[in-house]
Amino acid sequence: MTRWLLSAVAVFAVAVAAPADEPKKKSNPFTSGQPLDGQKQKDEKKPADDKPEGKVARVAHIKFSGDLDESPVPAESLFGTPPENLRIKLDRIKKAAKDDRITALYVELKDLGVGFGKVNELRKAIADFRAAGKKAYVYAESLGTKEYLVALACDGIALPESGELALYGLRAEVTYYKNTLDLLKLKADVLKMGAYKSAVEPFLTDKMSPENREQVTALLDDNFDNEIVAAIVAGRPAKKWTAADVKAVIDQGPFTAKKALEMGLVDHLLYDDQFEGHLKKELKADEVRVQKDYAKAKAADVDFSNPFAMLSALSPKAPKASKEPKIAVIYAVGGIASGKGGADPFMGGETVGSDTMVKAIRQADGDATVKAIVLRVDSPGGSALASDVIWRALKVCKKPVVVSMGDVAASGGYYIAAAGKKIYAEPGTVTGSIGVFGLKLVTGGLEEWAGMKTEVIARGKNSGVTSTTFPWSESERKTLTEGIEGIYDTFLDKSLEGRKAAGKNMTRDELVKLAGGRVWTGRQAKANGLVDELGTLDDAIAGAKQLAGIDPKTEMELLNLPKGVSFLDKLMEGDLDLPFGSLSAQARLVPGLDRAMRMAAPLLRTQKDPAKVMMPFVIEWK
Repeated sequence: MTRWLLSAVAVFAVAVAAPADEPKKKSNPFTSGQPLDGQKQKDEKKPADDKPEGKVARVAHIKFSGDLDESPVPAESLFGTPPENLRIKLDRIKKAAKDDRITALYVELKDLGVGFGKVNELRKAIADFRAAGKKAYVYAESLGTKEYLVALACDGIALPESGELALYGLRAEVTYYKNTLDLLKLKADVLKMGAYKSAVEPFLTDKMSPENREQVTALLDDNFDNEIVAAIVAGRPAKKWTAADVKAVIDQGPFTAKKALEMGLVDHLLYDDQFEGHLKKELKADEVRVQKDYAKAKAADVDFSNPFAMLSALSPKAPKASKEPKIAVIYAVGGIASGKGGADPFMGGETVGSDTMVKAIRQADGDATVKAIVLRVDSPGGSALASDVIWRALKVCKKPVVVSMGDVAASGGYYIAAAGKKIYAEPGTVTGSIGVFGLKLVTGGLEEWAGMKTEVIARGKNSGVTSTTFPWSESERKTLTEGIEGIYDTFLDKSLEGRKAAGKNMTRDELVKLAGGRVWTGRQAKANGLVDELGTLDDAIAGAKQLAGIDPKTEMELLNLPKGVSFLDKLMEGDLDLPFGSLSAQARLVPGLDRAMRMAAPLLRTQKDPAKVMMPFVIEWK
């Protein structure tokens, strides 16, 4: 394998080598601009006219788009600039706030695919920037609801004349597949604990159960009233709107840019070439200099004519560990499954692998420079076994563990959070879902329709437990049900243990009323005692410092774990993305298929584990 890889690198190097009559560039394959993921960033070179006598306004430009994944990323990238996660982008805003040369922030927004948790992180980062006495302005060609909520945290919002404000309320869509399975001669065999544990509901029926309707309605109302309506009331103070006024406005949406300006929802109609001139006027400056992609790491300068330099760039050396005191931030992003975690090349997204997580937890716990651990959870759950293994690793840590919940920390996500000494949730986090289910997709009907016939020779009364051809027998169902009930009891016990350790005086009966698979927003969870505080990741980091006996205001280095995987590591492990993208990305080409893939992906990732602690439904907020 090594010889093959070196040969491939050499061939590629020859193919892209510069002509002999051109001088070769001297380069350092390890140099790629500013380091990422907890490394101390180098200050940018100051321009010669760094002291502009107060007449030149320098503006930091940062663009936010996509799903703003939170998983740690590698510090280097062979092709293009290194990838950025949410934390890196937020750190760029913090850097701009502390940079004396920066007067204002230029926020560009486009197609945010985030939940209310990440929206709150962005809004808080912009608010902190403005608290430093600086201005923040938004430009976007169009704004959806999530983009608009972020924009409301700024001093001004501008759209082009042909733009749109797609503000029209909040809608929850849950898709049901029972009739589709019937057409395909497939059947879902299900066991579950908890009336609200409706992750399996779309496979069993064609309509929403009363329990699921109750919890989805409660989630929607809480987020609509607090994350949307209240944010607009606070963000447009000049209008002096009440909540009722805002709801009446929303009922008129979506809006053209002109209509949005007329109604006072945005501040200016401008094209991008006019925006700098607008900033000059707003900042009362003689000149505005926008620093495009402020503090963003640069692409590696690799000498492709040197195969050894290229090989080094493919798998860069990890930076030397410092001896400074640190807070370890461990990211649990994606569905929870046994084994290794990381990017899923087939289904898309990330997987929280129990092996990877336990290794990261033990690394942090065994590092003498790490004073406390923050577990950042953005996960709908998954395997009950994997969740329990991760919980145990966190529970036996000698150092204080604080949990920070992102967009989602439900079911298995809540299970692992129960090990923390203190839990912080975003106000709009989807959490709770204390419940368990078991499911297998029975293919016997499809096989029979296709002309197949299966003969069975078996020893053991329950030998068909894992067979996908036949449903569970009465004996198998009885045995599995006992196992599911045992896991549910364990989930309740560990949740109650965690709440008592955090100082919550909660009885088992009280917890049972909050469990049953029901989900809550972060606000509701705090009111019910399932989480301790509402706050961002930075708030959780401050809380971890306090538990470690450190002043929360003390600046400390962060150790981000698990480490991002390099290109060469992915190649050696056969973990590269498919040539034409993930299956989930390709599924977007077929209407409705992407929703089915998002529903099926967590189940497929955990098919080896019969008991699952997963979100009670796949829901789309529109």
